[in-house]
Amino acid sequence: MKAGILAELRASDGYVSGQDLCKKFGVSRTAIWKAINQLKQTGYEIEAVQNRGYHIVSTPDILSENELKSIRKTEWLGNTICYEPVMGSTNTKAMQLAEEGAPHGTLVVTDKQECGRGRRGRNWETPPGTGIAMTLLLRPEINPDNASMLTLVAAMAVARGIEDESGLRVGIKWPNDIIVNAKKVSGILTEMSAQTDYVNHIVIGIGINVHTEEFSEELKNIATSIYMELGIKINRAALIERICEYFEAYYDVFLRTEDLSEIAKQYDAYMVNRNQPVRVLDPHDAFEGTARGITNRGELLVDTWETRRLVSSGEVSVRGIYGYL
Repeated sequence: MKAGILAELRASDGYVSGQDLCKKFGVSRTAIWKAINQLKQTGYEIEAVQNRGYHIVSTPDILSENELKSIRKTEWLGNTICYEPVMGSTNTKAMQLAEEGAPHGTLVVTDKQECGRGRRGRNWETPPGTGIAMTLLLRPEINPDNASMLTLVAAMAVARGIEDESGLRVGIKWPNDIIVNAKKVSGILTEMSAQTDYVNHIVIGIGINVHTEEFSEELKNIATSIYMELGIKINRAALIERICEYFEAYYDVFLRTEDLSEIAKQYDAYMVNRNQPVRVLDPHDAFEGTARGITNRGELLVDTWETRRLVSSGEVSVRGIYGYL
């Protein structure tokens, strides 16, 4: 009910009467009053005026199931939300929920991620109040060979969402690092459970540095946060919702063809290492060339001095010749 009350207050330009809320949720005025007070205790500033009702004045930067549900605009993504203040890993939690039968579109979110994972086993921790750690649980009826392209779909959604909510100029370092001013602000990890010709489920983990104020010596030259670039703090729940809206739209486009043919040009426009010299760190066949964009299957096109090569993601890493980009 609290999520519903928040949604009603946000939808109104003025005050919402207690009587209207009672009718809406089929409860007593006392129940509404208690719910309002509980919301105030979590940080929402809600004004109550006799004979006028309730009015929401300000919203804190809070991650909770109620907050995420109250601002949700998507059709199917986030129908089910699993929020816990602390998790080891949102991907691990989503995998567990998938095995337990959680539906397609389940959104898993935490405020503090203690054992998050990046590509090739790297750690991605999220201290409380500083970032976004979220995972999307999907059950697509697609060929398992096409699942890896969803990582690039997610990268587009994250880039567009950050742009909208922050106003920052955002790029993508193939395949899935989100870049602001030549530094990484977000990473994406896609994991799948599948049989030979059938996908059981896919989880897409997204980590974003939002309010982080500093990084270690090891990371400060390659990592950044939205706050460090913008100088102000944005609302994390609003950013999650915007990313979900974009992902839902791009995902529905992807399903029509099971490839990236309809968004490849958009992706190329965001790609920061397009037309740049790169080093492909394939453990079996490392080489250098110039990145040219992606194919309709999300492979990276690299022109070497002798030929054009296609690079798939997976265990391959791409770096700039002279640095991270």
